Amino acid sequence: MSTQQETKEEKFEFQAEVSRVMDIIINSLYSNRDVFLRELISNAADACDKKRFLSLTSEKGVSDSDAEGKIRVKMDKEKRILTIQDSGIGMSKDELINNLGRIAQSGTAKFMEALGKGQDDINLIGQFGVGFYSGFLVADKMSVVSKSWKGDDADTKQYRWESTADSTFTIKEDDGEPIEGSGTRIELHIKDDCDEYLEAYKIKELCQKYSEFVAFPIEVWSEKTKYEQVPDPEKEAKEGEDPPMKSVSKTSFEWETMNKMKPIWMRNPKEITEEEYSEFYKTTFKAWDEPMGHTHFSLEGQVEFKALLYIPGMLPYELSRNMFDETSRNMRLYVKRIFINDKFEELLPRWLMFMRGLVDSEDLPLNVGREILQKSKMLSVINKRLVRKSIDLFQSISEDKEKFNKFNESFGKYLKVGIIEDDDSKPALAKLVTFTSTHDEGKEQIWLSSYVSRMKENQKGIYYICADSKSSALMSPALEKARKLGYEVIFMIEPLEELCAQAIERFEDKPLIDLSKENADLGDDNEVKEKAMKSEETEEFREWIKKLIENKVSKVEVSTRLIGSPATIVQTAYGMSPTMQRYMRAQAISSMKDSSGMFDGMNQAVLEINLSHPIIKRLEMLFDTSPEGEDAKALAMLLYDVAALTGGYNIDDAAMFAKRVTDLMMKEGGIEPEDSDKERGKKGGKEESVNAEIVE
Repeated sequence: MSTQQETKEEKFEFQAEVSRVMDIIINSLYSNRDVFLRELISNAADACDKKRFLSLTSEKGVSDSDAEGKIRVKMDKEKRILTIQDSGIGMSKDELINNLGRIAQSGTAKFMEALGKGQDDINLIGQFGVGFYSGFLVADKMSVVSKSWKGDDADTKQYRWESTADSTFTIKEDDGEPIEGSGTRIELHIKDDCDEYLEAYKIKELCQKYSEFVAFPIEVWSEKTKYEQVPDPEKEAKEGEDPPMKSVSKTSFEWETMNKMKPIWMRNPKEITEEEYSEFYKTTFKAWDEPMGHTHFSLEGQVEFKALLYIPGMLPYELSRNMFDETSRNMRLYVKRIFINDKFEELLPRWLMFMRGLVDSEDLPLNVGREILQKSKMLSVINKRLVRKSIDLFQSISEDKEKFNKFNESFGKYLKVGIIEDDDSKPALAKLVTFTSTHDEGKEQIWLSSYVSRMKENQKGIYYICADSKSSALMSPALEKARKLGYEVIFMIEPLEELCAQAIERFEDKPLIDLSKENADLGDDNEVKEKAMKSEETEEFREWIKKLIENKVSKVEVSTRLIGSPATIVQTAYGMSPTMQRYMRAQAISSMKDSSGMFDGMNQAVLEINLSHPIIKRLEMLFDTSPEGEDAKALAMLLYDVAALTGGYNIDDAAMFAKRVTDLMMKEGGIEPEDSDKERGKKGGKEESVNAEIVE
């Protein structure tokens, strides 16, 4: 007999408190209780779709009108009941127990499984099995009256299912208002704090928002007021004239269809006119402008979806106040024509925030509450295709100069953001962004491709300079040599453009070269050798200048780019332009951060001097004769201040700069400071004596 005993394995089922599970489903899956109507109408549409599909394959006959299917919503304020009724497939007693009595049991999912290979022929919405319970978001009691279409005579009785969202429900035969043919009627007993869902305006709003493109007509019981002309008994009719009339209002109730518009994206693009695209844009996105362009496409394969993208005719108002206002996103997501959300950041990157459009997919990775778009390979494919199609649309617009100028005025800055933030799209976007340059006196924006076509034979790269404005850029000494050589120079007059240029780096194998940087290559090898030789000869002189200006720069270098200016300030390879420094400081202040010491860009600056300029020669003479004199100090500081001003930098001490300029003017005018003081003293004395006489 074996001494080892076999270990017995026991199997258990998870236990759950039903009322607690229901509470989680009702109060945790959904952040907005408005979606209850979307979920219940989606279930109703599924029921109609099932009936239509089975009517085509079943031997059981059904009339064309009955197979059409419809959904009706009715409010009863006195009884506080909201009713949603469909003419779909309905449910038998067993189906009511299985589908509604088992939490997360999806009749739709089972139906899809039963179809097997045929499931591609029908698109059903609800597959999680919890959407029905969203009704308890607004109701403290739900009643479901249903009559099944399929089955034998015994299963076509009308049954009533009821629950108050606790751990129990009841089912009984229903002898109330009979359902014609088959279908389901859901009655929601509205909570005291949900009165708005008994108002027709609210129900209409939700139907149009979420279910506008459902395949079956959605009708809402609505009050209508009509005015009729009737004889006015209080006024006498004149002989030979018609009796006086008055308007009398008559109120009636009738069914009003909410989803009259067809989903245009489901049609063949070749069959849709420009007028239809325009009308759909204005209606769906509540816009008044004509769209600048649109693209309509679909993707089939492992990932399937249909999409329609629009470029607005003008910059949306919200984006005119805040370039990245998250509330302005309007990329609408549909799942089988049911609206889910229009604020999903994952569909489009923020540099395409201005685009308007929609995506309709059969099977997107949504969470159970259908409010969160989960990251997946499918989502990545959709995102990349939307970006690619958007860029293709921009490229087609660029072929029309007038239209592209209008597009560029409103949305050009977003393309530059795209270059900075989207490496995959950078090469394509670099061909679309435009800048101002010295070409044609800067009257028109230019493409980088047109710049390259105008480059000189020995030109090393694409030259640009950063400044606050075109006029400031033209004043920059760093521009002098490039202009003398006939090189075109691009003006980067916003921090965004500077970042964009740094992100592009190369275009058509040509480097982008910042002329305000220390080692900007203007293509003259002889000058490089000459600079190295002169730098060695003037090393002590340059160190002396650096000391005179109190080490405000990291070093003083010999310049090869200056023609008529004595000096200029440039940045090291990784330094920030003065425009960028001001922008970064402003950002730090707006975010309540201490910016002291964070952007000490001037200490990273380089002072380049023009050895052939008379002012520099004067400084060389002072260096040889009186290196410790006040004249040398004053001249060096003034040289630095002027170079800072023309380079776009702020003067640290404006009062001292003004004093140095004043002293220079007095010196040039032959006025000694002592004489000036005496002159002011004489004037002061006269004024005092006059005042004394007045007092007497």
